[in-house]
Amino acid sequence: MKARLVVLISGGGTNLEGLLRDLPTSGIEAEVVAVGADNEAPGLVHATNRHLDTFVCQMASYPGRDAWGVALGDEIASYQPEWIVLSGFMKLLPPNLVTRFAGRIINTHPAFLPEFPGPHGVLDALAAGVSQSGASVILVDDGIDTGEILAQQRVAILENDTQEVLHERIKVMERKLLLDVLATLISAPKTTERTSNL
Repeated sequence: MKARLVVLISGGGTNLEGLLRDLPTSGIEAEVVAVGADNEAPGLVHATNRHLDTFVCQMASYPGRDAWGVALGDEIASYQPEWIVLSGFMKLLPPNLVTRFAGRIINTHPAFLPEFPGPHGVLDALAAGVSQSGASVILVDDGIDTGEILAQQRVAILENDTQEVLHERIKVMERKLLLDVLATLISAPKTTERTSNL
């Protein structure tokens, strides 16, 4: 049985596209079973093109973050995933959802954490004038990019880099690290903590 993955996105889904392209030939015993978003994200097309289930759960449709977290958690749980992958998901998950899937939510981030956390990691690195940034994959906790670092790699910042150019180069590393992390996590023995919260 392949490990079931649910991926959450907010935008164009370029890292999702890479995961859907590369996972089947990676040798990793996992498959994406659904893709969700917090808006009508254009990146959902990468899932529909592959006949995968998609869902949209907008925070504005609920009276608060906690209620949204319950609804989003119910959508995720309906697919019985072993892992939830945040791939360009730009909303901070509420604590009730993080607790519900404790130790099973992973996130890619375009910086070498703990440097440049938050939604503008690439722009913040350029503004700081540093010579290198990076990519990280973390376990999600209640903070902003404060979870356990599972893998990370430096990416050089070149003299003429724009935000877009640097971000694209970091995304290449994010996609590689994500596959590496999934390979490690999925080959590891399952724990009660990671399978009991559905």
